[in-house]
Amino acid sequence: MNKAVFVATSHARSGKTSISLGLMNILTGMTKKVGYFRPVISDPIAGAPDEHIETFLSHFNIDMAYDDAFVYTRSQVERLINQGKSDLVISRIISHYKALEEKFDFILVDGSDFYPEGSIVEFEINLEIAHNLGIPAVLVEAQNDLSEEDIISNLTIIYKAFREKDVEVIAVVANKTTDAAKKIREDLSIAIEDTNVLTAAIPSNKRLDCPTVDEIRRATGARVLMGEDYLGNIVEHTSVGAMQPNNFLKDLQNNSLVVVPGDRSDILMAATLANNARLYSNISGIILSAGLLPDKNIIRLFEGNAITMPILSVQENTFDTAVAISKVNARIYPNSIDKIETMIRSFQEAIDTEALEKKIITFQTEGMTPKMFLYNLYKKAKVQRKHIILPEGSDERIVAAASRLLNMDIVDMTILGTEEMVKDAAMRAGVEIDLSKIRVIDPVNSEYFEDFVKTMYELRKAKGLTEEAARDVMSDVSYFGTMMIYKGLADGMVSGAAHTTQHTILPSFQIIKTKPGVSTVSSVFFMCLPDRVSIFGDCAVNPNPNAQQLAEIALSSAETALSFGIEPKVALLSYSSGTSGKGQDVDVVREATAIAREKRPDLKIEGPIQYDAAVDMKVGRSKMPNSEVAGQASVLIFPDLNTGNNTYKAVQRETGALAIGPMLQGLNKPVNDLSRGCTVDDILNTIIITAIQAQNK
Repeated sequence: MNKAVFVATSHARSGKTSISLGLMNILTGMTKKVGYFRPVISDPIAGAPDEHIETFLSHFNIDMAYDDAFVYTRSQVERLINQGKSDLVISRIISHYKALEEKFDFILVDGSDFYPEGSIVEFEINLEIAHNLGIPAVLVEAQNDLSEEDIISNLTIIYKAFREKDVEVIAVVANKTTDAAKKIREDLSIAIEDTNVLTAAIPSNKRLDCPTVDEIRRATGARVLMGEDYLGNIVEHTSVGAMQPNNFLKDLQNNSLVVVPGDRSDILMAATLANNARLYSNISGIILSAGLLPDKNIIRLFEGNAITMPILSVQENTFDTAVAISKVNARIYPNSIDKIETMIRSFQEAIDTEALEKKIITFQTEGMTPKMFLYNLYKKAKVQRKHIILPEGSDERIVAAASRLLNMDIVDMTILGTEEMVKDAAMRAGVEIDLSKIRVIDPVNSEYFEDFVKTMYELRKAKGLTEEAARDVMSDVSYFGTMMIYKGLADGMVSGAAHTTQHTILPSFQIIKTKPGVSTVSSVFFMCLPDRVSIFGDCAVNPNPNAQQLAEIALSSAETALSFGIEPKVALLSYSSGTSGKGQDVDVVREATAIAREKRPDLKIEGPIQYDAAVDMKVGRSKMPNSEVAGQASVLIFPDLNTGNNTYKAVQRETGALAIGPMLQGLNKPVNDLSRGCTVDDILNTIIITAIQAQNK
């Protein structure tokens, strides 16, 4: 039974990190406790921790101490080998790995990166580690400046070296390839001569090969003066501001980092104005050289104005700074979210992930962690691509989430608003959004507006709506977006970051309406607890449901559980369990349970039952020993909105659980409401569950 996989390369700058990120994304989606082990790390620079370890532990929320993730630094290994103590190096690594094996279900073992330069000794050490740990390997090599023949030859040599050491190889990856990626993969497969080995070729991505402003800040020791939120900007070019502003702006390239003496206030102001006005190419940031700073009166011009790029200061002169920047290689840090997601997507597109999953994980894990749930959400959303409307194009969180989803390539999206509005929101969010890959519609000036007005009038004229009122209504983004769904121009909508719940969902009641056989629209939250995912309902819509409504909420929530891969064990909650309690409130729950059981005798439904008896096996067996639900409920139905809303928030705050939702149930087509305090992650996850709901329609 595989409990680990080893990722190895033989040269520097292979892009191995992107493969490791892709693998870790798979692992955390398939098993509960995944560890990260990097036996040999590069020597720390000025005592800084290893960025690879920090990135993996942080991004994937791995529960392990930093010091447990490695054994040696590179110089320590070299010193021990020079002393003839190679066996000690390997034995300590094996001992450390075995200790981790006891704690985790699976471990990603990351070979060294040959940074800043590799050696044959380093390759041999990686080979010995994989051999002695007895775990399969994924091999990586970058094409970079190599010919197609050379990259295939290099990978074949590495493959044979590992096989000669009796290391099972499950995949061989040619990374950073040219436009001939498909041919390289096919030729690589022929050269390996083993149909059991997966092969892949990942095309080069210029954005991944470019450093961020923050990476340059680290390398040059620059001090941030302002615009700290935009340190993640990608730097594709370096521009030295030595000419007059009119000549400087002519030659400015997109995503340039401008290096200029600190006393050149004219260049500083010209670059900042050009970037904010979007009249010229995007500027990634400005570095003021020679330790000089603009006059305080110039600095005051920036106060209170939106700065959409970082401005930094260094002590070195302009020439030396430009040279230092040219030597900075792109790295990955915990805050490099855009790069991380792009790497994972590139990996998924290049390799047969389903085949890889079967080769890596040879056992079935029990339960479901939040990471596993999210991984399955993303995987499910890709099966049948859907189109989601985002009406709030002026909200930077909405645009930031859309930008990330474009990187993940999961759904199609339309944003309502003007292109200028969306660009401004992206600028405030510090992200780039490719408007060639996402549709932007200005409702009132769109080709659909007049038709939508007529349709709205026909739908609501019996309710007293006039044509003029229909025109006013349809100028509202919530109504316009809902009408797009009704007309089949989109599959679902996510709104509420800048609007009330009523403003978001009222149009859906009037236009989309409820599914046949459903009279109660309700909501659920997916509560991603450390060791399981539960469904809480109704926590957002119905204040005081009667027995019939409560039963319908329970059945809708059970269907939702099934749709998202959760076995529904439904608990209708009350202040007493079984037949012990009396009173109007508990009687409503008892009646609702009877109705639900009668309608769906195939489901496991229990109620009334207390929360502790529903989720704690010991308490459940004590209070309701014969129940199929007690102690293991996955769907928890609250008796009223007051209880449900407070409980989900209490669980979220006290346990750190990820709460995804609210997700509306019962509509003909999905419309979901966001909290006005939502984060970018909340929006991203809500868009994905909306796309999955649309599949189920």
